[in-house]
Amino acid sequence: MRLTEIKRHLKGMETIAFELPDGNLVPRHFHVTEVGKIDKHFIDCGGTVRKESVINFQLYEANDYDHRLHPEKLVHIIELSEKILSLEDHEIEVEYQGETIGKYGLDIQGDRFLLTTKHTDCLAKDDCGIPKQAKSMVNLVTTESGCSPGGGCC
Repeated sequence: MRLTEIKRHLKGMETIAFELPDGNLVPRHFHVTEVGKIDKHFIDCGGTVRKESVINFQLYEANDYDHRLHPEKLVHIIELSEKILSLEDHEIEVEYQGETIGKYGLDIQGDRFLLTTKHTDCLAKDDCGIPKQAKSMVNLVTTESGCSPGGGCC
């Protein structure tokens, strides 16, 4: 989900709910403690220099049960961040504390924002020597078991 999309969805909401990949909800008393831009400049294993940028939201929960983040307040925080940080319309990545800091993608279903799982990948499979058979084995396992990577059943 991009920054413009979350603002559009928030403007039609009365409350905000984030659902974790396991179906549990982030407690209602969460706060968005950071909105920022993360730039990643790196070289992949095939020698290609790459750059990526994401908008980062950090969700935090404390024992502050008296305050709830309302949609209009989050829109205000986002718009202030856009102005001060000159944010562009990048994809959003969400950080949330579990056993360690988890990084999630963001989607929406009905009236809930879904924190979606993220996975590592080799960006230079051909240069790196990842055999084509290894790629097809993943597809074979997915087809036969009805399970897919990131589907939560593997």
